[in-house]
Amino acid sequence: MKHLRKELWFEVPSRRGFVNITPDVEAAVAESGVRNGLVLVNAMHITASVFINDDERGLHHDYEKWLEELAPHEPITQYRHNNTGEDNADAHLKRQIMGREVVVAITDGQLDFGPWEQIFYGEFDGRRRKRALIKIIGE
Repeated sequence: MKHLRKELWFEVPSRRGFVNITPDVEAAVAESGVRNGLVLVNAMHITASVFINDDERGLHHDYEKWLEELAPHEPITQYRHNNTGEDNADAHLKRQIMGREVVVAITDGQLDFGPWEQIFYGEFDGRRRKRALIKIIGE
């Protein structure tokens, strides 16, 4: 069995943002030499996520609006977690909603996606270095 472990590093300059990492994952699959298997991509921080959806600006705007309605950043005093001196309780909740990881099948050396599917890194407490893990296994 072949395998590859790779880390992607991010420093999103704003508090929140979405980064299409599909080309990075495709490059890792090619590097691995795996023709048939699985790729796991997961955020290595508890205020970030990895998810699959469409790469469409309107949808990303809708996510931002929806997530802010579900878990607004301010007032920061509404969250008990922020009593620790943090101001990122909302980021933890947003990550919980958007998810920690994705698993995608690899078939004939390619990500086996449905129409319009892309992989995204979601940042909810940015302005510092964070990473995502790519783990590929297969034949």
